[in-house]
Amino acid sequence: MRTRREVSAGGVVYRTGPDGPEIVLAARRDRRGRLAWGLPKGLIEPGESPEEAAVREVQEEAGLESQVVERLGEVRYFYVWEGVRVAKLVHVFLMESTGGDVSLHDHEMEEVRWFPAARAAGRTSYPSERELVERAAALLSG
Repeated sequence: MRTRREVSAGGVVYRTGPDGPEIVLAARRDRRGRLAWGLPKGLIEPGESPEEAAVREVQEEAGLESQVVERLGEVRYFYVWEGVRVAKLVHVFLMESTGGDVSLHDHEMEEVRWFPAARAAGRTSYPSERELVERAAALLSG
């Protein structure tokens, strides 16, 4: 099977809510039709830095303006798309929401919601992203 590589960027976006820090998660349907909650992220376009792509993708997929605070880490995984194996690398940043509204998310996402930081990791559908959300929640609470 042929393999291609993709590089994306996204973020764990937070804000300070009335009861403490909150983290935004975005949901789309997986191949089985289930709602899968994860981080807003997408491909880095030519000429973009990972940070620039993360800010753009958060705006597109979550409807939020944001700024990068710090690098959280990377997620690596494989998937198969139309008979091609894809090796995916995602640069993930801790990002602060500076404006916008989750109701302005794009068509790729079915739902975008804020979750208390302490519970956000438990809502993520992907273990590799869950670890980064846990790391972000620890940073925000400490």
